Amino acid sequence: MGRELNNQIVAASKWSVLSEIVAKLVTPITSMILARLLTPEAFGVVATISMITTFAEIFTDAGFQKYLIQHEFKDKEDLYFTTNVAFWSNLAMSVFIWLIIILVREPLATMVGNPGLGNVVAIACVAIPIAAFSSIQMALYKRDLNYKILFRVRLVGIMIPIFVIIPLALIFKNFWALVIGDIIRASVLAVLLTYYSKWKPKLVYSFKKLKEMLSFTIWSMIEAVSIWLTNYVDVFLVGTMLSQYYLGLYKTATSTVGLIMGLVTSATTPILFASLSRLQDDDAAFKTLFFKFQKIVGILVVPLGVGIFCYSDVVTSILLGAQWMEAAKFIGLWGLTSSLMIVLAHYSSEVYRAKGKPRVSVLAQWLHIIVLWPTVIIAIRYGFEVLYTARALVRLEGILVNMILMYILVNISPRMMFKNILPSCIAALAMLVVSYLLNLFMPGTLLWRIVQALLSASVYIVIIMMFPTEKKVIQGFYKQTIEKYLKKQ
Repeated sequence: MGRELNNQIVAASKWSVLSEIVAKLVTPITSMILARLLTPEAFGVVATISMITTFAEIFTDAGFQKYLIQHEFKDKEDLYFTTNVAFWSNLAMSVFIWLIIILVREPLATMVGNPGLGNVVAIACVAIPIAAFSSIQMALYKRDLNYKILFRVRLVGIMIPIFVIIPLALIFKNFWALVIGDIIRASVLAVLLTYYSKWKPKLVYSFKKLKEMLSFTIWSMIEAVSIWLTNYVDVFLVGTMLSQYYLGLYKTATSTVGLIMGLVTSATTPILFASLSRLQDDDAAFKTLFFKFQKIVGILVVPLGVGIFCYSDVVTSILLGAQWMEAAKFIGLWGLTSSLMIVLAHYSSEVYRAKGKPRVSVLAQWLHIIVLWPTVIIAIRYGFEVLYTARALVRLEGILVNMILMYILVNISPRMMFKNILPSCIAALAMLVVSYLLNLFMPGTLLWRIVQALLSASVYIVIIMMFPTEKKVIQGFYKQTIEKYLKKQ
């Protein structure tokens, strides 16, 4: 791995991590306030709308972002010409899909469990063409590992809930606050990303270039549909077979865990994909970089998942409030399985795409879907608790599938992946035991539970620092990012 690329990765990591730190300091505060101002039903309505918008965005983006990041171009002129084709294709498709949604808004709203809210769906989906306007610019930033600009833009996006969505929640006290707030946020981000971008749209187009891109993006699009089916089959079933209340609990539980885990995954996943794409022809450097990322992420994510599992009551009480406590056990179980998914399966998709083989990711998704769907359909008949338990545990099958494909594709064996994160697992297991004993013999108030969580985290830190390799990684990461950043201030 060249020195220049390594420096770019370090710089990108610094800005990406800083972005996530700011997000995780501000976003939980806004989430805490909104969870107390709005009911689970309001979040349930927005969850079903999100199901529609995310599905539509699969076809509006058509995999162009991934193509621009992964593909090697002849020169900047070739890159910018391809970017123009991607931009106009993306924008045209997004407007077309939005118009279709407007025409079928009432049947669509009924189908997803929100009868009578067709106009809400149509208005909310205006975010689709707005987001399409800036998604191509974002791909160029990620390709160049230019996370400094993305940090500035995201900082604005993080502040919008405070100055827009919370005041709207106080006024409307229903889902309109979230719907209008998301539209405003998408609009502001689109303007900023376009303003800062070196590339600007030009009226040039080529169907030949579009056809060339589609040969790659068609598989990325199929993969995105597969991921959507994995992520939203349960949302659809809860919304139609249970109620908007339980859908609100369900979706907010997974979103809360995603918010916490996103401190690590949102900061590393785009960087890993862009970096691996530059090394796709160098197998040795490719594997080295993958294992480096997996180890760093494992050190952070494994204890995070165990901590959420052990202290799900604390997490729920602080972030959401008393009206959400029915989702506490789900948050704990989802946090634990999420940590395993991230280090053993999540980054596999980045490997497949970086190697220019998105169809492998499609295969992985469908091998998981054929087990996931029957599990969810059967489990939901026995109630909310059985559903979320089965949904969380079935993710282990997805891990198994990805580990087998990783071995076949890039000769990375399950043993190598487990060995790479074993110290983190050992330290996290000690943390879990300490947490269990503290709660068993010294149960107490919420404040005491927070103290227990801090004590458990301290145990993890002490034990993980006993492993020489992990200690070296932690110290190296600190010197290359945090310490370096502080010296510049």
